[in-house]
Amino acid sequence: MSDLPLIQADHAVPAPATTTPSRGGRGRRLRLLSRTDRVVITLMVLVPLLLVVGLVWLPALATVALSGTDWDGIGPLGEIDWVGARNYSDVVNIYPPFVPAMQNNLLWLAALFVVATPFGMFLAVLLDKEIRGSRFYQTALYLPVVLSLALIGFVWQLIYSRDQGLLNAVLGGQTDWYGDPDVNIWAVLVAAGWRHVGYIMLLYLAGLKGVDPSLREAASVDGASETSTFFRVIFPVLRPINIIVLVVTVIESLRAFDLVWVINKGRNGLELISALVTQNVVGEASRIGFGSALATIMLAVSLVFITVYLAVVMRENRR
Repeated sequence: MSDLPLIQADHAVPAPATTTPSRGGRGRRLRLLSRTDRVVITLMVLVPLLLVVGLVWLPALATVALSGTDWDGIGPLGEIDWVGARNYSDVVNIYPPFVPAMQNNLLWLAALFVVATPFGMFLAVLLDKEIRGSRFYQTALYLPVVLSLALIGFVWQLIYSRDQGLLNAVLGGQTDWYGDPDVNIWAVLVAAGWRHVGYIMLLYLAGLKGVDPSLREAASVDGASETSTFFRVIFPVLRPINIIVLVVTVIESLRAFDLVWVINKGRNGLELISALVTQNVVGEASRIGFGSALATIMLAVSLVFITVYLAVVMRENRR
């Protein structure tokens, strides 16, 4: 009798395995998409994709391809003569406006990055304190962003006009702010910075609203000043906004076009790469290949900063 429990233990019936629903059964319990849902999702993906490919990538690839030709826009595409890198060599060596245009674009970038961007960030910090009338100030500072560049040019023409302008009336002079090649680039940069400040202010203001208040409280408990708190605690948290601002500033400096074209079509001290592209592609010269080479140079410079931006964003998403 004493061996009976041992025998029963050796031949114990195994416990029944727990059953789990199969993946297929779980999938059958999910609501299947209707035909209308599938059509809507397909259109939501397909339509933006076709627009991006048709309006961005295909023109960009066509520009790169045409930069190796001397096509003037007349005649069939089969008669285009391929000249290789000759257009790029001509741009650098025998095209006088190219160097001033590059210098002006770099000056544009420096002015926006060193002056306008920090000032926009400073205004965002002030408005984030919820001062009295902050809504009015936000609207007033952001208003130039929603105005057309042509209207902005007209507004500043009232200030810069040599005979009836406000600035000459205050200074008591007769300076031709738009016509003098020694000063017109600086006058245009003030107008462009006026518009850029509002855009940067809005970006940083949105970022500051999303900062965790506990960070400020912890810094205040540690005895940090407001300046030290911002630069050592808040500013590093705004890294995604800083990257966006950097890319936006670079793109704004490269695609700057409207103001200088409205003033004097990008001549007489206001040469920019974008204006040179327009002069050669749609101007009287109608040098499609040469203008495409200039556009390709501007595209290559833009892609450098965009690639850096995407690399940083993707690295942040992996964390």
